[in-house]
Order: sequence, then C-alpha cells, then structure tokens
Amino acid sequence: MESARIFESIVIIFNPNSTGNAPKLAEELRDRLADRLPYRADISLQPTEHAGHAVELAREAAANHANVLVVSVSGDGGYNEVVNGVMQSGNREAVCAVMAAGNANDHRSSIGTKPLDEAIAEGHVRRIDLLNIATGEGGDLTGEYAHSYIGFGLTPVVAIDLEKGSKGALKEMVSVVRTFSKFTPFEMQHSNGQHLKLDSLVFANIPEMAKYATLSEADDQPRDGKFEVIILPHQPKWRVLLTAARAATKGLGDQPSTDHYEFTTLKPIPYQIDGEVRSAAANTVVRVTSVPRALPIVG
Repeated sequence: MESARIFESIVIIFNPNSTGNAPKLAEELRDRLADRLPYRADISLQPTEHAGHAVELAREAAANHANVLVVSVSGDGGYNEVVNGVMQSGNREAVCAVMAAGNANDHRSSIGTKPLDEAIAEGHVRRIDLLNIATGEGGDLTGEYAHSYIGFGLTPVVAIDLEKGSKGALKEMVSVVRTFSKFTPFEMQHSNGQHLKLDSLVFANIPEMAKYATLSEADDQPRDGKFEVIILPHQPKWRVLLTAARAATKGLGDQPSTDHYEFTTLKPIPYQIDGEVRSAAANTVVRVTSVPRALPIVG
C-alpha cells in the first residue's frame, strides 16, 4: 500500500440515464467528499452523453491532471470504460475508484474494503492487476483492459439476452433459463494445437462474478500477477446446471492460474468483458495476459 494520497482533482463520472440511480449517488458522493476531505480538492461531476463517453472523459481527466482520482458511479461495465480511459491516458499515477450503481457490481463487492467516501478521505492507494485481451495478429496490439473477468461461451450469450429485456431478479432468471435451453457449445484451438469444444471459458481476476457465482478460492486476487482460468468442457446440460448450482452455493474450488492464455477462434464468437459484450471474428488469435499492479485504486 502506498502512502496516503492527497488528490488535487476528483472527477466523478456517471450515466445520467442509469437504472441504478447514478445521478443521485454521484451528487451525494460529491457532497460527502466536500464535507469530509481534510484538504481542498476540485470535485466535479461528469455525466456521460453516449456509449463509450466514459472512456473519453476518464482519459481526458487523467491526462490533464497529475494527481487525480477518477470515480465511476456505475456497474462493472461503466467502470470498465473508466479504467480503459485512464489506462489510455498514459498517467500511471491516476487513481480509480468505483461506487456501485449498476445491475452487476462484482468488482466492488469483491475488492471493496470500506465506504468509498471514507476510503478517499484516508487516501490509502493500493495497486491491482488488470487483464488485457488482444485479438488478431501483430505485436503492437494494445487490446482492451478488464478489471474483473473475460468470458467466452455461455457467459456472453446470457448477457446478450439479458440486455434485450428489462432487468430484475425474476426477469433475469427467466432470461437465463430461456437462453440456456437454446445454448450450443463453441470450439477453439489452444495455442498448443489442441482442439477444444467448450461450454464456457472464463478468465477471472476476481473470485466472484454474476452476483452469485464463486469461481475460485484464491485469496490474493487481483494482485498476484496471475488470473484464474475456469474451463467447462462441453457436457450434458444437466451437468452444466449442477456446475452452476455448485458455483452459486459452495463455489468451484481451486482453479488453475496463469499470466497468459492464447487460443484461436474457429467461428465468430461473442465474449463478455466486465459485463460488456464484444465479439471476435473467425480464425482470430485471442491473447489474454495479466498486467501486474497496473491500476492504482482506493475503496
């Protein structure tokens, strides 16, 4: 842990159309910080105007201020944009934080230690690993960063279906059941040449995802320079359900970890990165690597 940090600028980024009451939460955080900080800081609210805007706002904030804290009032997807913007800025001392205001808040629930305003006032900064995913050929790819997980197979397919409808516990469950009944496995070629047929492939920087599932028992995530690889080979659907039930109750137990993983897609395939869905084309090399201690955070 670094020495206590004093922030000259605190930029709070939020989606004004959030279903998680982000505008109110952002204003409340600003007011609490104004009362609680033992020093004077420039605290600003930055509402987003379109998808991807948080990347731009975070990049600009981190590039223009040497000693800055960028706070995302959002779920995992909004925080992903802020993290990527800060990383693109080149300011490796810019600090990030997230206040949970989304449907899924896996990152905050996994690594949060105390109320955010208290943590910011104390200024104790620690560094965490990030995941980086790059697709295609060439050695100059920077790829995209993930703070929590990257998932192929069942995970992004469920996410796509959830985004088509309204959120809510019952509707989420109905969507998951409907999607699962239609789900088919995907195939890929590992970098060692092995051909695999899988139901799910998840690279996890945190031990939990999707609010309910415990993926790993590792207690040093996300700062050990590695990520867990959770592979579910294709199997009958009743066995997949048993695995999901175990993840939601007892957890999946110890999982293998690595600092890199590479494979080639055989068909176009969607993937989920911190709750947001992307896609990789057919016959594309996919590289996932750990970026140790890449991101300073508070909270």
